Amino acid sequence: MLHKSPKFMLRGLIALALAGTSFLSIAQQAYPTKPIRLIVGFAPGGGTDIVARALAPKMGEILGQSIIVENKSGAAGTIGADLVAKANPDGYTLLVGHSNSNAIAPFVLTNVQYNPATDFTPITYLGYVPNVLVVKASLPVNSVAQLIALAKANPGQMTYGSSGIGSTQHLAGALFAKIAGIQLNHVPYKGSGQAIIDLLGGQITMNFDTLPPNLQQIKEGSLKALAISTPKRLPILPNVPTFGEVGIVGFDVTNWYSVMGPKGMDPAVVNKIDHAVKMAMADPQIKKTLDAQGLQPEGPATPAAFSLFLNAELAKYQRLVKSLNIKAE
Repeated sequence: MLHKSPKFMLRGLIALALAGTSFLSIAQQAYPTKPIRLIVGFAPGGGTDIVARALAPKMGEILGQSIIVENKSGAAGTIGADLVAKANPDGYTLLVGHSNSNAIAPFVLTNVQYNPATDFTPITYLGYVPNVLVVKASLPVNSVAQLIALAKANPGQMTYGSSGIGSTQHLAGALFAKIAGIQLNHVPYKGSGQAIIDLLGGQITMNFDTLPPNLQQIKEGSLKALAISTPKRLPILPNVPTFGEVGIVGFDVTNWYSVMGPKGMDPAVVNKIDHAVKMAMADPQIKKTLDAQGLQPEGPATPAAFSLFLNAELAKYQRLVKSLNIKAE
């Protein structure tokens, strides 16, 4: 029988390890080799969906594979987020991460099965869009002060919609009511689209919605924008004051978007996706589209910086949910 020396066996093990590293490196370089799913946790027509569909074609072109946007709506985006949290971390199932599903809802809803701090790989921060307080054009108010006066004259009769319990819209309405000293009733939906339809139809009184899906109606005049949650007025809505300007101080609620994956993704794949997203966002036509939707790209510029930002957001919203005493309804 041929006996191999320990030195020979060690060389063999090293060779196998190097071969494995080489195969892994080739796999990393080859990514992606098939279409990529980009999960949106909200119904079509909402702000998250608009941003995802603006980016997906160019990202796919840069990566050399199709990126398929899939809407998995419900429960403030947590259904879609849960799907991604449980997916294979190979880079072929990604999430349009959102402040609802990845920073707020887990502190409000009781049946969230993932940990927002540990079950995702932060890849790219896309930016934030402000929340805008909108009412139907026929409502006899033209300012936040008049809206508050109307609410005080009709206690318990005014309603606001949201894209789900535990969404930024939900928190925004609750925070506004607390600061203004009024009572508002919350009406949750599966996404912004249906809430806008019902607002236009008069089924609800107001929305504290993201700007993108409401911008066209504001410009057309079917909705009136009374205040916006940015530090300064936006050039695209120069006549709409900030919440701070109208005396609603401490209104720190915005919707941010990101690209995330399941925990345990390979750093090389993360960097490749991050690069593709940044290239897509730098494309003049896409930048024009996102600017027109009010997307504010200021924020963390690397996956590591995004991870720190995410931790800070989790802490902020955990405190806010507790202070507002918001619980699953």
